[in-house]
Amino acid sequence: MKNKVVIVGAGMVGSTVAYSLILRNSVEEIALIDTNEKLASSQVMDLQHSVPFAGATRVKVGSYDDCRDSSVVVITCGAAQKPGETRLDLVQKNAAIIRDIVPRIFAANEDAVIVMVTNPVDVLTYLATRLYPDKKRRIMGTGTILDSARLRHLLGAKLDINPKSIHAYMIGEHGDSEFPLWSAAAMGNMKLDTCEELSRAEKDSIAEEARNAAYSIIEGKQSTYYAIGIGTADLVEAILYDKRTILPVSHLMEGEYGISDVCMSVPVVVGRGGIVGKLCVKLSDDEVSLLKKSADVLRGVIGSL
Repeated sequence: MKNKVVIVGAGMVGSTVAYSLILRNSVEEIALIDTNEKLASSQVMDLQHSVPFAGATRVKVGSYDDCRDSSVVVITCGAAQKPGETRLDLVQKNAAIIRDIVPRIFAANEDAVIVMVTNPVDVLTYLATRLYPDKKRRIMGTGTILDSARLRHLLGAKLDINPKSIHAYMIGEHGDSEFPLWSAAAMGNMKLDTCEELSRAEKDSIAEEARNAAYSIIEGKQSTYYAIGIGTADLVEAILYDKRTILPVSHLMEGEYGISDVCMSVPVVVGRGGIVGKLCVKLSDDEVSLLKKSADVLRGVIGSL
């Protein structure tokens, strides 16, 4: 397989993932697939014109045949979240699309790694793993990588520290039941729990702002795409280059913290084969309880599939 990525969905998220990869000059080729051929063609032309400023990435309108020699397939297509909707409200609309797409991908390339971006990402990631249980390590969702970036941004702004030096995760559902893993959060090697500049009330306020950020953005401009675009590109690079990066991606839980048969985000190791390792992150009793409640929320939606 080539250092090539297929993106299914040429809307704002899919095109921004492609644009982020072009700016990084990190892939040989990007194939963009969309049922709206005019949209796909126009996005590809615009993206091609950006390449001379960044590198030498080949960008084209693709088909599912392009999955044959692609290492990663990113799924961004489907109905978008509207003002007033939760991510879980999208499940029935987008589940049918995923049932159609995933078999096409694995029929073309059984070794592809699928990155699910379409919401509700945890439910659709689970649906894909249920369709192909033997591919569970090769199927992941972007999960809470974006929520964790929002958390790190807010903590960095509050503490006046580069957010790259903030190590903190939102875990659980990519949605209303997610929560920060405060017990493991740190700036540099200093636990945030020992930081006197950050009160419990301030941490709660920051977590709430990170959790609800998407609603504010959608109300103002209908969709979010910049941050998830670059976050997905970061995840794709971790896979392509076997970076073995620790990321809070959505994946199948198999007994960790007493949780099974649901996809949600806790930190795992991401590399060339997809999810290449799981971590033994120690959670507090309260955090385990919150994670189980988040799993119950997702199971309630999974039952409707």
